[in-house]
Formats: sequence, structure tokens, C-alpha cells
Amino acid sequence: MKSIFLKIVPAVLLLMCSCRTASSQQQGPGYELPATTDSDMVVTHVGYTASYDCQRLVPKWVAYELTREETAGTVPRKGNDFWNRDSDIKCRQAHYKDYSGTLWDRGHMAPAADMKWSVEAMRQSFLLTNCCPQNRQLNSNSWEATENMGRRLARHYGKVWIVCGPVFYNNQYGTIGRNNVAVPDAFFKAFLVEENGKFSAMGLIMYNTPEHQDIKECSMSVDELEATIGIDLFHSLPDDVEEEAENHLEGFWWGI
Repeated sequence: MKSIFLKIVPAVLLLMCSCRTASSQQQGPGYELPATTDSDMVVTHVGYTASYDCQRLVPKWVAYELTREETAGTVPRKGNDFWNRDSDIKCRQAHYKDYSGTLWDRGHMAPAADMKWSVEAMRQSFLLTNCCPQNRQLNSNSWEATENMGRRLARHYGKVWIVCGPVFYNNQYGTIGRNNVAVPDAFFKAFLVEENGKFSAMGLIMYNTPEHQDIKECSMSVDELEATIGIDLFHSLPDDVEEEAENHLEGFWWGI
């Protein structure tokens, strides 16, 4: 895997990133949001924004901001764990039964544990726009470690911007269910934090397989991640500032 790369950038003016949504309640600069095109099916809910792939029936990406205060939420997951279709998505969608009887979990992209600060955010985390077929061992072990890391970052820095989603190489696992939901080959995640007027970011990719995968060994620069997945992440940061920081190496991340 790749070595640890971080991206450090100076403080910038807050920029708003617009999305075509029906239920946006988030406020702030939208640093977590990737670049979009007019053809993207983008929806913003209370706790996250997603771009939905109407062909593969999984999100292209899911992005959200997590604050220190939100990590202390107490809304229970119990009773909120039935997956529903997203009424704000105006195209063909997966169905929860597509996953039934398969070897794949209904894997959260924005985790329910990050939505405990709001009853509605918790409910909406169980929309199928936030779900991918995910190996069960990955879901409950290595991928869960990335979710725990996100919460540690939020508590340490006050907030963290997170974007994640599926990676398709040759779609070696095919599809599942009557609706032919595509099974990802891997998953990506990127974190962005700010401290003392500087931003830091890191990317990673984990394969959709059961063996243990170490976060450090799976990490890479955001520039390298973008080249792999073909998505312009943290799009609200100015291009010149982002380009300047692509290969900055920093080691403090792993002490959190």
C-alpha cells in the first residue's frame, strides 16, 4: 500500500458549494462536497449529502461534516435500522430485499453512529442512497476502524469533513438482487481537518474483502486518491491552494 501523505493548506475564505437538493438543512462552507456535474443525481439530507448512481444503484459518494458536539449524540440506532428508498431520488433505486440472502451487508457510507445527534439524521442514515453491498467482516472490522478514526478526528480538531464511497475496477463481484445492485471492488474515504488556520487531508482505499486492512497501509495522498477514483474531492478549496499542498508529508495524524 501507499505511504502516509497529508495535504496542508492555508486558511481560505469560506466558499459555498451548491447542490440540487430537496431537503438541505446543513450550513457551512461545504468543504466535504466533491465537484458535481449537471448529470449527477445529488441529494442533501440532514446529516449527509450523496450523489446517487442510478445505473449501479449505489451512491457514487457520500459526504458529511462531523463536529465534536455531534459525536456526543445519544439518539439510539435501535428501532431505526430498516432501510428505505430515498423519496428525493428521481430514478431507479435499490430495494432492501436486494441484499437479503446474500453474503453482503447493507453497508453504511455515512455511519449511523455519526448521526446520533439527530432523530431525523439517524433515520435518514438508513436510506438506500447511503448504502453499498459490503463484505461483512470489512464492515464490522477494518471499515469500522475508519469510522472510529473519523470520530476521533472530530473530537480532536472540533470538526472533520468526510467523503467516502465505492470503488469499481472490473466489478469482479457482479451484482445482487432483482434490481442488479452492483457490488463494489473497494471503498474509498477521505478526511479533511483544520487547525490553526491550516487544513490537512488524507485519503485511503480498502478492498471489499474480509481480511484485516490497516488504515496506515491503506492510506495515500488525496491527490493520488482522486486520480484513482476520478472524483475531485474537497472541491470548495481553491485550486491553487489545493495543488500547492498535494504532496505534503506530515506524521501527526496517527497520534490521534
